[in-house]
Amino acid sequence: MSPEQTPTPDTSDAEPRPGRLTAAAALAALEGVALLVGGGAMLVVGLTGDADDLTTGVTGGLTLIALALLPLIAARGLLLRRSWSRGPAVITQIMALPVAYNLLQADSVAIPAGIALAVVAVAALVLLINPATAQALDIQGPGRTQQPKP
Repeated sequence: MSPEQTPTPDTSDAEPRPGRLTAAAALAALEGVALLVGGGAMLVVGLTGDADDLTTGVTGGLTLIALALLPLIAARGLLLRRSWSRGPAVITQIMALPVAYNLLQADSVAIPAGIALAVVAVAALVLLINPATAQALDIQGPGRTQQPKP
C-alpha cells in the first residue's frame, strides 16, 4: 500500500498518542482477552463435562465472554482517542480490584492470578487518571468549559 492509500487515524489532534494512553489501552485489552479466553474455556468445560456442570459452565462462560466486551471496546476507544472510552476502562479496573482481592484470599494457585490482576488493575487506573491521559482524550475537568482549538 502506498502512503496515499493508507487511511489516516480519525483523531482530533495531529499530536502523537501518549505512551500512557497506549499502555492503558494495552492493559484494558489484555484484561478483555483474558476474560474472553477464560469464558471460552469455561464454556468448553461446561459443554464437555458432567451434566451437572452444564448450566454453570455455559452460564459462567457466556457471562465472562459478555463481560470481555467492556474492556475490549474501551481499549479500542482509548487507542482511537475517544473521550468516552476512559469511563468504561476505569469501571473495568474498579471491578477487577474486588476480584483480585477474592483471588488473594483463596488458598490455592489463584493467589498469583490475584496478584497479577491487582497489579494490572492498579497500573491501568494510574495510567487512566493521569492528567496527560485526560489531555490526550480531550477531557476537561469539572466546571471547565470547552476551549476552542487554535
